[in-house]
Amino acid sequence: MIEDSKYTNMKGKRVMENQWVYKDYQIRDGLKPGSKHFQYFYVVSEQERKKCNYCVWIVDEALARFDQSRDYASIVSSQRETWNRWVKGKIDSGDFGNKVLKYDKDGEKEIELSEMTVHLSMD
Repeated sequence: MIEDSKYTNMKGKRVMENQWVYKDYQIRDGLKPGSKHFQYFYVVSEQERKKCNYCVWIVDEALARFDQSRDYASIVSSQRETWNRWVKGKIDSGDFGNKVLKYDKDGEKEIELSEMTVHLSMD
């Protein structure tokens, strides 16, 4: 696995974007810049063509479960390896649908992006 991290300042917040390779897939991941909610995206590409998006979405009411101060950078730092394993599992199983791993006050659930009542996008 090859990894490269870049830090940028978006609206006064520190945002990390990572690029790495798993098997023959290129993966970029990072917080959605400027989002009012916690949305951490993974873009999986094969031979420079986007194959799918995976997203980790933590609803506001569940943020404190991960960090009492609700600091996005701290949450990413403590959870990113867990989410990377989730992405690797999707790739290993050949599941290239657009998926959301949503954390809410009741726990976590994986759903199809198209089934989200609130639309998430990389834009």
